[in-house]
Amino acid sequence: MMAKKKEEAACCDIPGGCRVEAVVGVDERGQMVLPKEIRERSGIKPGDKLAVITWAQGGGCPCILLIKAEELAGMVKNMLGPTLGEMVAK
Repeated sequence: MMAKKKEEAACCDIPGGCRVEAVVGVDERGQMVLPKEIRERSGIKPGDKLAVITWAQGGGCPCILLIKAEELAGMVKNMLGPTLGEMVAK
């Protein structure tokens, strides 16, 4: 039986929290590997596309977010769909 990971405290005020899941290295070509456990839990499979979203602050980029491109497309459709539908109906 696999030992349960200790539940760590969230590092932000976002509902559901965010936490440091892993520390990964970047090779000389700028590539990194997402740990298998994170890929499995996130449903990331070979060939999937990930959108890279950055949060800029003070001229730097302290935060990088990865989201499956299909999920992002769904979010945009849900947010803009009703508005665009109203515009077309006018």
